[in-house]
Amino acid sequence: MFFDPRMNDVSNCSSMKFVSQLKRTHYCGHVNEQLSGQKVVLMGWVNSRRDHGSLVFIDLRDREGIVQVVLDPKKSETSSAKDLRGEYVLAVEGIVKIRPDGMKNAKIKTGGIEIEAVRCEILNEAATPPFQIEDENVGEMLRLKYRYLDLRSPRLQKHLITRHKVAQIVRRYLSDQNFIEVETPILFKSTPEGARDYLVPSRVNPGMFYALPQSPQILKQLLMVGGYDRYFQIARCFRDEDLRADRQPEFSQIDIEMSFIDQEDIMALNEGMLRTIWKEIKGVTVGDIPRMTYQQAMDRYGIDKPDTRFGMEIKDLKGLVTGSGFKVFDDVLARGGIVRGIAVPGGGTLSRGQIDKLTDMAKKAGAKGLVWIKSEGAGKISSAVSKFFNDEKLNEILKACGGKEGDAALVVADDFDTACAALSTLRLHFGRELKLIDTSKDNFLWVVDFPLFEYSPEEKRWVARHHPFTSPQNEHADILVSGDESRYGQLLAKAYDLVCNGYEMGGGSIRIYRNEVQQALFKTLGMSKEETETKFGFFLEALKYGTPPHGGIAWGMDRLVMLLCETDAIREVIAFPKTAKATCLMSDCPSEVTRDQMAEVGIKLSAAAEKFLEEANSKS
Repeated sequence: MFFDPRMNDVSNCSSMKFVSQLKRTHYCGHVNEQLSGQKVVLMGWVNSRRDHGSLVFIDLRDREGIVQVVLDPKKSETSSAKDLRGEYVLAVEGIVKIRPDGMKNAKIKTGGIEIEAVRCEILNEAATPPFQIEDENVGEMLRLKYRYLDLRSPRLQKHLITRHKVAQIVRRYLSDQNFIEVETPILFKSTPEGARDYLVPSRVNPGMFYALPQSPQILKQLLMVGGYDRYFQIARCFRDEDLRADRQPEFSQIDIEMSFIDQEDIMALNEGMLRTIWKEIKGVTVGDIPRMTYQQAMDRYGIDKPDTRFGMEIKDLKGLVTGSGFKVFDDVLARGGIVRGIAVPGGGTLSRGQIDKLTDMAKKAGAKGLVWIKSEGAGKISSAVSKFFNDEKLNEILKACGGKEGDAALVVADDFDTACAALSTLRLHFGRELKLIDTSKDNFLWVVDFPLFEYSPEEKRWVARHHPFTSPQNEHADILVSGDESRYGQLLAKAYDLVCNGYEMGGGSIRIYRNEVQQALFKTLGMSKEETETKFGFFLEALKYGTPPHGGIAWGMDRLVMLLCETDAIREVIAFPKTAKATCLMSDCPSEVTRDQMAEVGIKLSAAAEKFLEEANSKS
C-alpha cells in the first residue's frame, strides 16, 4: 500500500501511524556493485533532495552510510517524490544499478551505484530541523540541545560504532584471558577517593545516604578476597568535580583486577589489549612501549602524562645561574626551588605582546613570572634580564635550553611543581601553535615509580598520590608501618600509568593486601581510628581473611575512544553528554523536584539553595 499524507482525505492524516509492508533487506551503506540488478529494500532519512523535473534524486541515509535513490514522479508507486523533504523517514524498494563511469561519486562508499526506485513510502514526516545534520560548523550548544538530531550525523555515528567495537574487543580479549565480568553496585557507601561524591538520600532509612561510586575500587578488591582472581567490568563511575574537555560527571572505565600477579604481569596483559584494539580499530601495529619514571617525566616534560610526539624538552639551568646576582633566581634556589627553561624554535621573532600573553599563561599555571631570552639573528640577543647577564651568558642559557640562533628561551624559577606546570603549559602551547606535533601517529608510554604521597601545604598533611589502597614498593613498606614521617617524601608506589599522546589513558597499581599496612596508610593520611572504622571498617575486616596479593588498572573508556576517533573532547564519543557546567541541554537537567519529593527523603533546601532557584526561575 502506498501512503502519502497529503493525498489522503482524512483530516490530520499526517499524525496517523503507518507501518510499512516492506521489510528492510540492506543498510544504505552496505549496497554495492555486487548487488547490481537485484531488488533491495532500504529504510532511512532523506539527507538531501534534488529535483530534476522528470526525475527526483534523493540521498537516503542510515547509520551505515548514504546511497543515491532515483525516483520517477510519474510512477504511482513513487509519486510522493515531489513532496519529500529533509529528514523525512522513507522506505524505498528498488533495483541496484551501476552508475556510468563519469557519474560515479568517489566521496561516498556507495558512489558506484544508485537505486532505481519502484516503490517509495513515507513512514513519517519531519519538521524543518534547527540545523543541517552534516553541518560541522553548527555550535556545540545547539547540537547538545538537539542531541537526538546530532546523533544522526555520520560523525557521531562513526564515533559510537567505534565505541561499540572497542567494548566488544575488550570483552573478547579479557574473556580469552580467563577474566570474569562482574557488575558492582551503583548505590554504595561514601568513601573518600579523591573527588566529591554524588549523594543519594535513602527514603527507607531517613537521614542516611548512598554514594554513587567514583570507581569500583574497594568492590573489585573485595572480589579478589572472594576468590575471583581475574575480574573486569566496563563500569559506570561518578565524580562531582570541575569539568574540562576530557572529563564528565559520569563516565565509563574499563576496570581490571588480578590476583597472584606482579606489576610486570599487569603491564604485559594491558599492552596486549592495547595492541589488539589498535590493530582491529585502526589497522596499526603497536610496537614496544617505552617506560619512563615519574621523576624523568617531570624533569623532561613537566608533567606525568607527557606528549612525546615532539621535542622541546625542559632543561635544568641551576648550574648556569647559581650565584648570578639575579635575586629571583637566587631566592628560588636558596629555598630549594628550580630554575628551568625550554627553547622555542623561531622564537626570536616573538613580539612584546606575544611575550606578555605567554607570561599570563605561565601565571595562570601558578608561576610568579617568566624570563625570556631572544636571539634575533646576526649575533643580536635581548632579554628583560640583560642587566644581570651579559650576552655571552644569555647565549649560554639559550643553548642550554636547546636553542640556537633565531630561537628564544623561556625560563621559569619557582617551586618544583609550579615551575613544571608552567613550562609544561608553554611547551604544549607551542607544540600546537608551531605544529610540532606529529598527529599522524600515536605515541604510547608507561610512566612508573610514582611517589606514594604528596604533601598538601593547605591541609598540612600527606595525601595519597593515586588513592589510599596503592601499595608502597617492597623496600618502603616498613617505613610506612614504622610511621617515620621524615621519610614519607621518599616513598615510591607500585603504580603505573599508560599514556597516549599526552593523555592518561589508564592508570593502576598493585594494592595493599596486608591489614596492618593498610591501617598504617590510613593513619598517615590523618584519619583517626574512629574515622577509619566508620568509612573502611568492613574493608579492613575483609583484609584479615586471607587476602591474596593483587593489583589492577582502569582505562578511561571515553578517553580511549576519543583518542581512537582522533577528536579532542569526550563529549564527541558519548551519546548523551553533559556540558562543562554538568548540565544536559536536551533534557534541561539537573532540574527541580517537588517539595513533597524532598520531604519524602528528609531533605530541606538551605536559604542559599532557595535563593539560587528563585534567581534561576526568574531568568527562565
